[in-house]
Amino acid sequence: MKASTSRPHQRQFIVWSFFFILFLCVIASINEVRFDGLLKFGRCTFLNSSSHLSNDSFSNASHVVATNSSSEDIRILIGILTLPDQYHRRHFLRMIYGTQSPTGAQVDVKFVFCNLTKEDQKVLVALEIMRYDDIIILNCKENMNKGKTYTYFSSLPEIFNTSDRPYPPYHYVMKGDDDTYIRLENLVKSLVPLPREDLYYGYVIPCRSMDPFVDYMSGMGYLVSWDIAEWIRDSDIPKNHLEGPEDKVFGAWIREGRRAKNRYNAKWSMYNFPVPRTACTHELWADTIAVHLLKNQEKWIETLTYFNVTANLKPSKLYHIP
Repeated sequence: MKASTSRPHQRQFIVWSFFFILFLCVIASINEVRFDGLLKFGRCTFLNSSSHLSNDSFSNASHVVATNSSSEDIRILIGILTLPDQYHRRHFLRMIYGTQSPTGAQVDVKFVFCNLTKEDQKVLVALEIMRYDDIIILNCKENMNKGKTYTYFSSLPEIFNTSDRPYPPYHYVMKGDDDTYIRLENLVKSLVPLPREDLYYGYVIPCRSMDPFVDYMSGMGYLVSWDIAEWIRDSDIPKNHLEGPEDKVFGAWIREGRRAKNRYNAKWSMYNFPVPRTACTHELWADTIAVHLLKNQEKWIETLTYFNVTANLKPSKLYHIP
């Protein structure tokens, strides 16, 4: 008799427990509170553990700069060509770009270099990739004027043209130097009215020229539309002319291939640091997209101070910075 009378109580307990868990799930949903263990037990979430981890990993990628992005926003890839051993420079630049939030755009900043050659690089660079996922390792040998730029641009379609991305994956792709400070908000604003095809954008060389159809764009940072990256991959013109000053060679490809009918000279929003003074320098000013030749920390600090990049530092009891 004891066994038979206990069964109704057990069923009643189970029913009440079910409704209690359901009640907690509703409360958690309303208040956006995450009771992880309880919610998983009650099957209140549609996310499994693997998708949860991937979302956390993505949120930790400080190289991705996007604010209120949508399918209509400009998608920009900035590839900063550097060297594997430049660990400190990469960490510094992650702060520089990770604290910028341009509106109306998705801006991805990646660090680009050729194959690793040392054992310490294989460990340290792998750790960077695990933590930041902002490195592209090209299948090449490090070089200055023997095709690294070609390998960068020609590799992008194979890397990013995938079924899980929109097409084009980026409207614009940029090659930048690791001694250039790019102000992303101003860059995006300058691109909004421009065509998204057959575009070549940057600082016209020679320094005194204002005509983007005469020569080529400076290596401080130039940008092309996605279709030009695909053309570089497919055309024989770049393949047959790889060696030489790479940015000048890039301009020669564009001329010979009759590409980039749309060109934009970003001078004087892009310029070299004012000291030492040359024909390519300009005083720091508000209407700046990029400052080049920041070869030491003093020049970086002077530039960042001028643009007051720490203005949005939140007050806190954890620190005091006068």
